[in-house]
Amino acid sequence: MLKELSIEEFTNFSRNHNLGNFHQTIEYALLRTEEGFEYELIGYYLEDTLKAASLILYKKINNYYYGYAPRGFLIDYSNKQLLKTFTEEIIKYYRQKGFIFIKINPEIAIGTVNQDTKSITHNQNYNITHNLIENGYKKLKDNLYFEALLPRMNVIIPLNKFSLENISKNTRNKVKKGIRKGLTLHKADNDQFPTLYEFIKNIRNKDELYYKDLVNVFDKNDSIDLFLVKVDFKNYLINSQAKYNEEMTQNTNLNDKIMKDNKSTNLNAKMNSDKKLLTYKNDITEASKNLNTTEDLYIAGALVIKYENRITIQISGYDKNYKRYSPNYFLYYAILDYYKATYKYADLNGITADFSANNPYHGLNRFKIGFNPDIYEYIGEYDLIINQKAYNNLLKNGTLAKEFNKQN
Repeated sequence: MLKELSIEEFTNFSRNHNLGNFHQTIEYALLRTEEGFEYELIGYYLEDTLKAASLILYKKINNYYYGYAPRGFLIDYSNKQLLKTFTEEIIKYYRQKGFIFIKINPEIAIGTVNQDTKSITHNQNYNITHNLIENGYKKLKDNLYFEALLPRMNVIIPLNKFSLENISKNTRNKVKKGIRKGLTLHKADNDQFPTLYEFIKNIRNKDELYYKDLVNVFDKNDSIDLFLVKVDFKNYLINSQAKYNEEMTQNTNLNDKIMKDNKSTNLNAKMNSDKKLLTYKNDITEASKNLNTTEDLYIAGALVIKYENRITIQISGYDKNYKRYSPNYFLYYAILDYYKATYKYADLNGITADFSANNPYHGLNRFKIGFNPDIYEYIGEYDLIINQKAYNNLLKNGTLAKEFNKQN
């Protein structure tokens, strides 16, 4: 039997389900109502036991409705009989309400990606694709980039293994560079949102009101944190002077070596040391110039959503004028370090399925993979078709493409 659930009933089920996530919460439902959606919280009972549940967002399209279960129904997809009876009830229930289809994109990992070879090894969850298709779910084309509503490839970091030493050399060097330049992580108040918004306003096709709503909705349950990266010019100066003095000693030693033996390796080492000295000298000048500045300088920021044992870096950005500080690398490292004692997993959000150097998002992939995450392929996006004729019409006339392209 399918019926509507109270917020309390749904929340308790979601929080105890192994597929529970922040997309399947009342907070997320309220966020999407600001974009024109309505919502229902539905549950499926067998012998008075709640076996499945879902937030269903819905919106009118032409003279019909379509539904969306963000990150999929909360159900055991591997239980064929349960999935069959649940799906039958869903179709019957929403056909009476004039729905054409319900879109799902379950958070089910069907494979892992090898960081070195980029090959995918599928697991037993891959069989769930057949279970869905057998029950009338239409598999949509796997997105190579970010064409779908949510990413198909995701990167997750087990925080109990996270450390500076456990990330790639390039990423580690960038983080150390940020630390040397005096970067510090600042947990921001909501009234500092305008500062944060300047860093993220051009990242996605979302306006300021959307992010304000995101903060306000999730903040009511203490499920969101705002972070800013600030430059501490005093530490920047101290660190730069220390590095300069250290390199000056090295430079003097190299000078002595060249006097005794001017082979190419010694000459090259001396030239590299000279470049470092110039960099540190310029850093000292910059830090000294800004040392007595009364106004705080923020150069990066992020919104982090907290749900059960996982945090998600939902969006982040930085001031491109300070790219030489490596603020994005420091930001991610500092956030992961901040939460590693209290949460089990960190979700860095999506990457693309194109791992080639020609990928327009190659830099994004390289950045996130540099933190040495586990890379998962999710099961993808499906439409549970309820009214085949109406669905075909919307597909042919381009209405569906128009509707979902505008949401990316």
